[in-house]
Amino acid sequence: MADVPAESRGRPGAELPARLSDSGLSVFRFDDDMIVTPLLTHRVGHDAPTLHLHRHQDDGMFDRFASHVEELWNRGTPVWERQTHEQA
Repeated sequence: MADVPAESRGRPGAELPARLSDSGLSVFRFDDDMIVTPLLTHRVGHDAPTLHLHRHQDDGMFDRFASHVEELWNRGTPVWERQTHEQA
């Protein structure tokens, strides 16, 4: 994993967990909008679809992806903790 710049630590609203395993997605969330790129088997990243999701209803596609991402996020270790353990 690439080092995260020390100046990123402690910035308001900036959180970065380390992955426990390959989640198979890239996700950028902004309030009720989300950009999701699911990685597809036998494809490289630039061949993956990019989905722009907007929250319109309870338990819709946005909420389902958000729930999945929150579960992965909660299982992660903050990247700065991980870097400290790897350097020890």
